[in-house]
Amino acid sequence: MKPATIRILTAAALLAVSANAAAQHEAELEPANNDVSDIASLQRGAKYFVNYCLGCHSLDYVRYNRIASDLQITGEQLEENLMFTGEQPFDTMSIAMRAEDANRWLGVTPPDLSLIARSRGTDYLYTVLHSFYLDESRPTGVDNLVLPGTAMPHVLWEMQGLQSAEFELAEDGFEHFEGFDTVVAGKLSEQEYDNLVRDLVNFLDYVGEPMQLERQRLGARVIAFLLVLLLLSYLLKREVWKDVE
Repeated sequence: MKPATIRILTAAALLAVSANAAAQHEAELEPANNDVSDIASLQRGAKYFVNYCLGCHSLDYVRYNRIASDLQITGEQLEENLMFTGEQPFDTMSIAMRAEDANRWLGVTPPDLSLIARSRGTDYLYTVLHSFYLDESRPTGVDNLVLPGTAMPHVLWEMQGLQSAEFELAEDGFEHFEGFDTVVAGKLSEQEYDNLVRDLVNFLDYVGEPMQLERQRLGARVIAFLLVLLLLSYLLKREVWKDVE
């Protein structure tokens, strides 16, 4: 066998092993089951994002006044509940933390989350926010089953509580995830925390495409129009050809 062929096969084998190893800790994504037509959920999600996420993660592609309009929030409610650092309603949801400071404090610049739901999916976000577990080797004291090695702290830990992850060494030599065990109970019940995360994911889904509800409504009208046009066309065709054998 030629040396070049050997190198190619070796590289392929190493990639396969690496992929297999990474897959051992990959959590199965849970369905978010979010609904961007639920305005109350979007309002709660906006509140949770501002209170727990906006300190590090920006939403540079959406403006406060657009959110207020779509989520049926008055200007007074917007300023009292979603704007705390002197922003103007026409400002985008940016953060004050500079990229160089973020790198120094966190080791990485937190990404803008405007399009995260479109790029990774709502099920991914929903599962990430359920998958933090205690890990003393990490600088933040936690790791994430879906996002291993994450620099992100578990900002919702007071709500969910703290949990440990159980792994079992299988015969194939890899550790397989077995489940989570509660170490410290959170302020919310499991169902209440699920609802909080679903609201937050719902808001990020809306932010990824604020026009989606209008697009869906317009699409339904277009389909209805085409069905009516089809019916009229069929009736017209029967009338025109009724005397033709």
